[in-house]
Amino acid sequence: MKQPHILVEEGAVNETVLLPGDPDRVDLIAEHLDDVERLTDNREYRLVNGKYDGTPLTVCSTGVGCPSAAIAVEELVKVGAERFVRVGTTGGLQPDVRTGDVVVATAAAKFDGTTKRYEAVEYPAVASRKVVNALVGAAEREDEHVHVGSIVTDDAFYAEDEIAQDWSDAGMLAVEMEAAIIFTLARRKGLEAGAILAVDGNLVAGEQKGETEDDELPEEAKEGVEREVNVALEAVGGM
Repeated sequence: MKQPHILVEEGAVNETVLLPGDPDRVDLIAEHLDDVERLTDNREYRLVNGKYDGTPLTVCSTGVGCPSAAIAVEELVKVGAERFVRVGTTGGLQPDVRTGDVVVATAAAKFDGTTKRYEAVEYPAVASRKVVNALVGAAEREDEHVHVGSIVTDDAFYAEDEIAQDWSDAGMLAVEMEAAIIFTLARRKGLEAGAILAVDGNLVAGEQKGETEDDELPEEAKEGVEREVNVALEAVGGM
C-alpha cells in the first residue's frame, strides 16, 4: 500500500535517506549519484533512489518545518528507511559561524510544536553518535572544517530575532526548522539520525537569509551547500 504523502510502497526506498528541505536540492544531490531512479514528486516530497560509490541511498525532500518533516520520516520508516541525514541550511548564532560555513549537529533544542505532540520537552533531541562520527570523519577526509555542537529547531522564522541572542548566550551554534523532529522520531523508533547544515546567514550579526537580490541564498551559502552535500555523501559509506 502506498503511503499517502510520499506515494511509495514498502521496499521502494533504501535504508539510508538524505533529507533536504528543498525539493530542488534533491535534484542537486542526484547529480552526484549513479543509477538514479526518480520515484515520486508530490507536494513538498520529491524522492529519488541512487548509488554513491556503490552505496544505495534515497533522497527525499521534507519541505519547511517539523510538521512536514515528521510526515516524511513517519512514512519513510513504514517503507523501509532506517537512517536519516538532514542536509539543509541554517542561520548562525555564534560570531564565528559565518555564511558558507558547515555545521554538524549533535543535538537540537526543541523550540517547535511538533515534538511536543510526541513527548515532553525534557526528552532530548539528540543525533545518533554513529551518524555524527561519520559526518565529522568524512569532513576531515575531505579537509573541510565543520562546526560541531548543539543547534536550535524553531517554528517561527520571522520571530527569531527577539530570542536569537538568548540562544547564542546558551552556546547554540545555529537555528533551523526540522532537525529536532527527525532526531526525536529516530530515537523513539530505535533508528539513526543526524544533520549537516550549510550556514545561510547569521542572526546575531543581523544577516538574514533571503536578503540577496536574485536568489534565496547568497553565493557563499550555495558553496556551503555544495560542500555539505559532498561531505554527507562521503559519510554514507561509513554509516
